[in-house]
Amino acid sequence: MSDRAPAARKLRTARLSLRRPAEADIGSIFAIHHDPETCLHNPSDALATFEEAESLYRRWDEQWQRCGYGYWVVRRQGFDEQLGFCGIKSMDLCGMQVLNLFYRFATSAWGQGFAGEAAAAVATWAFRYGPDLPLIARVRPANTASHRVAIKAGLSRAEHLDGTGYDGFDWIYAANLPD
Repeated sequence: MSDRAPAARKLRTARLSLRRPAEADIGSIFAIHHDPETCLHNPSDALATFEEAESLYRRWDEQWQRCGYGYWVVRRQGFDEQLGFCGIKSMDLCGMQVLNLFYRFATSAWGQGFAGEAAAAVATWAFRYGPDLPLIARVRPANTASHRVAIKAGLSRAEHLDGTGYDGFDWIYAANLPD
């Protein structure tokens, strides 16, 4: 992946700019992951202290160093405010290596299509440059907004992969599954 890492550091869409997180982003990582609304469906992701945000940033940075991809900081082009985070990481699902698509946005960014736009950009990058693995999104059944984001990213329901996740039952959306 090292030959692909430079292409992965920044992504652009019609409205958004995505870049690799930096240490200066720890405050935003904390603010977004500390908000109970943003972690309503995934309470184990909620951060209680700034130190937890520092640790999360270090894990994200280590993944970038190890894999050449990870989670991106999402901003509207021309603005400094961070809208949220979107990216991929490798994981095991039902005994199969997959790329998990992650997205979490500040409540102020909800309902404007930013998450779907960012997720589609990350998915496009993953299909083109990422490791040759299926791309999945794990979504709680009640999280209708997250279902829409997964579909906008080009994923389809894969009910045969549904199962218990960290915070409850996960519906799985997927693309590029093996035959």
